[in-house]
Amino acid sequence: MPLILGTNSIKDTGFEVANSCRFAVGDGAYLEKSYGTPTNAKIFGLSWWVKLGKAYDGSGSQDFWGERESRDNRVFMAINADGTFNYFEKNGGSVSLELKTNRLFRDNSAWFHFLLLGDTTQGTASNRLKLYINGVQETSFSTETYPAEDYTFRLNANTTKYFGRIGLGGSLSTNYYDGYLAEAVFVDGTVTAHTDYGEFDEDSPRIWKPIDVSGLTFGDNGFYLDFEDSSNLGNDANGGTDFTETNLAATDQTTDTPTNNFCTMSPLWNFANNVTLSEGNCKIVSSGSWSGAGATIGLTAGKWYYEVKMTTLPGGGGNGRTGFFDSEVTHTSGNIFQQTNGATYFYNNDGGETQIDNSITTADYGEVAQGGILGVALNMDDKQVTFYDDNVAIITNLALSTNGTSGIVIPSSAINTETQEYNFGNPPYSLTSAASDENGYGNFEFAPPSGYLAICSKNLGSDGG
Repeated sequence: MPLILGTNSIKDTGFEVANSCRFAVGDGAYLEKSYGTPTNAKIFGLSWWVKLGKAYDGSGSQDFWGERESRDNRVFMAINADGTFNYFEKNGGSVSLELKTNRLFRDNSAWFHFLLLGDTTQGTASNRLKLYINGVQETSFSTETYPAEDYTFRLNANTTKYFGRIGLGGSLSTNYYDGYLAEAVFVDGTVTAHTDYGEFDEDSPRIWKPIDVSGLTFGDNGFYLDFEDSSNLGNDANGGTDFTETNLAATDQTTDTPTNNFCTMSPLWNFANNVTLSEGNCKIVSSGSWSGAGATIGLTAGKWYYEVKMTTLPGGGGNGRTGFFDSEVTHTSGNIFQQTNGATYFYNNDGGETQIDNSITTADYGEVAQGGILGVALNMDDKQVTFYDDNVAIITNLALSTNGTSGIVIPSSAINTETQEYNFGNPPYSLTSAASDENGYGNFEFAPPSGYLAICSKNLGSDGG
């Protein structure tokens, strides 16, 4: 499981992406826009960055871009239920093109860059449609059907297009996207190269990073979504017609981006398999029996801060655990509190106790009320943690368990019939106030203690972790 950030996540870049948009499959969130007459429907470039939310477990696909007039006339780009990527167009009942990767996309901790370049004026079939992932052309496909010469892409037809789902005769697809979207760009009618959308880092040439795309020639149907206006997340920064947002709110604007990757909870560390993650893996829900999840980033040094909103608690109070486990911990029999190695440490909101390696203390530090904010200040330099109840310290400088052997501590949760919302700097809920860390990163209800930072790649790069 990923303990630290994946590729495209940790290097500084001369160009900074300020914002992304968070899509939650349970919200039915999507963007839509009606295209006009294209500049040239034979040539396009479509570029977008995503950080995937939902784990791909065979339960259904998720649509990125698409449109569906009928079963015989449709286009979609999606991550399939098996984790492969698929671009498909059908016109008049026949398949016009399809690229389906052998590669799987199942990493929920990293940002991916997808780029499709189409030019059907090319004589060679494989040059008419190219797919790039993180700056590298994809060449391994389980299905590889290229469009005919001078084919006009349905992707650029004058119909209504969607991000986050596809439409069918006015009804909605259920294959909603779950995760983050940043730097979404469509170029209509101009031949572009993959280097017009990103570049490899000069110090780490395997790391692909965004560049400024505002100077591209977008064409009549082109657009540029930068998500910098929280009141209008569908704003076309290129000046064209905006996308219409459905079930998206200002809280869906985040600073988790390809140039500053924030920690979230991970669906790949989903203990007992009955906790549901949503809102970009910042919200966790257990409908019954003990379950939990771990975060995407493990920590070895430094001082770190995050907040947990006790959104719903059984009977309005108590129960939830919030804390950490050693990266080598192995839970037995689906029980999050029993491990065969490593260590666990939790603040127990059922009685305000601490729970270390399945041993509950008798101290009563007080319970965080339903709707309250539990602040967590983790000092990995001194191996201590302080917990706050709405900014009031209730457990101070409590030593972490020494049973862990890896030296890597993972933020984690254990819940039973309740909901917690994790804010590592991009809250899935509205704040009454807003405070960042001393480096200017994160968006918290309460100011982090002096020297404590949000868990994100910018801080990891400068302050370790």
